[in-house]
Amino acid sequence: MNFEHVSVLLNECIEGLNIKSDGVYVDCTLGGGGHSSQIVKRLSDKGMLIGIDQDSNAIAAASERLKDYTNVKYVHDNFSNIENIIESLDLGQESVDGFLLDLGVSSHQLDEAERGFSYNHDAPLDMRMDIRSPLSAYKVVNEYSVDELNRIIREYGEERWAKRIAQFIVQEREIKPIETTFELVSVIKKAVPKGARADGPHPAKRTFQAIRIEVNNELGILEDTINSMVDILKSGGRICIITFHSLEDRIVKNVFRNLENPCTCPRDFPICVCGKKPKVKVITRKPIAPSKEELEVNHRSRSAKLRIKNQMHV
Repeated sequence: MNFEHVSVLLNECIEGLNIKSDGVYVDCTLGGGGHSSQIVKRLSDKGMLIGIDQDSNAIAAASERLKDYTNVKYVHDNFSNIENIIESLDLGQESVDGFLLDLGVSSHQLDEAERGFSYNHDAPLDMRMDIRSPLSAYKVVNEYSVDELNRIIREYGEERWAKRIAQFIVQEREIKPIETTFELVSVIKKAVPKGARADGPHPAKRTFQAIRIEVNNELGILEDTINSMVDILKSGGRICIITFHSLEDRIVKNVFRNLENPCTCPRDFPICVCGKKPKVKVITRKPIAPSKEELEVNHRSRSAKLRIKNQMHV
């Protein structure tokens, strides 16, 4: 299977993980194996790479790419189940040296028209990263109430025309179900005023993002997953997280901040009495952005941000 995906911030991630040759590393968003191929080549036979992905196509493509390595374990699952995954591999607390998360949709998923992720390809409304999931974009578009659609498009898409788009969707589906991506794009274009469509990104971009996030519960799983990873990480281990929009980045930044400074005492207290100790040290105060050179060869990296944190010695 040809799983085309250009790894974003590749060198920065590898440097950020501070890889030990005998360490255990988890690529929580395996994709086509781009990041993983650079991790595993730095490991000795005593090291281990665990690749997780909810997309079976990604697992197949990565296992083919990494077939020459015997120290790789593949897991077809969502990274939100990280505690169970680690336990199933007979690993426990403080057993992992590094985690990598490359969030969002992959280039392959966007380009694979039949998956329904892209507003540039006509396909059935799907957008499921895991085809085993019962919730699809079709169900969201055709079964959610106007208030629910307004909420997710406004919150997850940060779309100023969310209410109009939600109303137009409901009006359209009363005539017939909205079944394809182009049918949805047509409705969105009707809802967004002509003047607003003249400038900025594709008028359907934010709505498609919002529906994809809802279908895959992308934001709902993030905070709990990061907290779980901290408990699994060895002292001195690293977590590298790449985000692609402000909603994801805000969650990651806030979780890292709370882990680094968990004290809940009033600010005017002379000493801490709550007993909560920092669990991490943030390596990157400001997120790392793609270089000019990377932007020239991979325009899809333009919104990427990398944040890195280090597990503190306790």
